[in-house]
Amino acid sequence: MAFCIPSATSVAANREETQVEHTLLAVDLAKDVFEVAVSRQAGSVDASHRLKRERLVGFFMEQPAATVVMEACGSAHHWARRLTQIGHRVKLLPPGLVRPYRRGNKTDRADAKALLEAFRNQDIREVPVKTVAQQAVGVVHRLRSTWLEARTARLNTVRGLLREHGLFIPPGAERVVPQVRSWIAADDVALAAPVRAMLASACDEILDLERRIAEAGRQLEAIAAQTPGVRLWITIPGIGLLCSTALFAFVGDPGRFRSARHFASYLGLTPRERSSGNRRRLGRISKRGDAYVRHLLIHGARAVLGAARRARQCDRLRTWALDLAARTHFNHATCALANKIARIAWAVSRQQREFVAI
Repeated sequence: MAFCIPSATSVAANREETQVEHTLLAVDLAKDVFEVAVSRQAGSVDASHRLKRERLVGFFMEQPAATVVMEACGSAHHWARRLTQIGHRVKLLPPGLVRPYRRGNKTDRADAKALLEAFRNQDIREVPVKTVAQQAVGVVHRLRSTWLEARTARLNTVRGLLREHGLFIPPGAERVVPQVRSWIAADDVALAAPVRAMLASACDEILDLERRIAEAGRQLEAIAAQTPGVRLWITIPGIGLLCSTALFAFVGDPGRFRSARHFASYLGLTPRERSSGNRRRLGRISKRGDAYVRHLLIHGARAVLGAARRARQCDRLRTWALDLAARTHFNHATCALANKIARIAWAVSRQQREFVAI
């Protein structure tokens, strides 16, 4: 019988592979000071390091390849990409599911230890690391939402101030600026000179915000034209430019979920359950997951249901939604239709073909 003596290279490779498998590095992310916990045995912390941001990458370059665990919070995707380039395997965990594992006081060291404990729970699914392209689309969406909120706040402020002077603007955001400017130019309107100047500045600010919002829309249109998955989602009723690009930015590939129901549950569109014994109680939707994507899906479903009421002929999807709305509340039917639209988006992503209404 011949015996094979392993070479030094194979022994080192096996040792490195074993170290990658069993060595965990938990990083509690922050703006300036990071806490790193090193665990080589389950349930124990072998070493702790407190590092400045400038020292973090250099520290991990000095470490052998290992599994790095972080919360999927601010800057997590950036650091995940950087550490993956170095050679580490990065796992991102949902912050809300890591929090229950923290014991005692809220400290950076306790947060890092909680990450190690949460990583051992296989029921906690990791968060995929976003690409630079996904984060770029997310930036456009976040800034557009911020500008929309600021525009609405300015419009409401102008309306409220003018009501104090006995001037009332009819409903409609598009009527505010023309009406205010006509009052500023009129000599027979009782407005003091400082008020006219401030109202003119507010109108300029509103128009500037509208220009920025329109520019964000053009950016999203260019992104949608270049992204195949986004073009497929736009073919689904209730999913337009905003919803399709938001799915790309904040979800990625819905096909990574095991089923369409898992995807709808991830978005918080399935009922919250409180069951015990033989009694099964289903309540309102859970509202888990990304609130912005769920908000777009529900508004898209509301638009589809409203248009179906006015249409003379509907396909199977709209007919089902109308029948449901006739039996229950309109908002219940809207959420159910949003759930159905999310499931269709999962199927379209999995099969890589356009939606065809029947």
